[in-house]
Amino acid sequence: MPIMEISIIPIGTQATSISKYIADSVMVLREKKDIIYEITAMGTIIEASSLDILLDIAKKMHQVVLEKGTGRVLTAIKIDDRIDKKLTIKRKVEAVKEKL
Repeated sequence: MPIMEISIIPIGTQATSISKYIADSVMVLREKKDIIYEITAMGTIIEASSLDILLDIAKKMHQVVLEKGTGRVLTAIKIDDRIDKKLTIKRKVEAVKEKL
């Protein structure tokens, strides 16, 4: 199960706050079934059953912000995908906590 961290940064907005644009992009996730996501202070982490689903979600989140009147959008994506065992957001966090 691949996991993606996505950070969307609208450029060219009239205000310094971008939370409205981020909320618009997260609305894309509410429409999706069979995904798990967590909003963090610096991005959103999404777990899905395939890489294709994650990339489709990233494209839609990016486009939503671009279409909201920003002149430019910078989207940074990190993907963690492995085939030797099931990967989940929860398990990744637990693995780190076990080492503390």
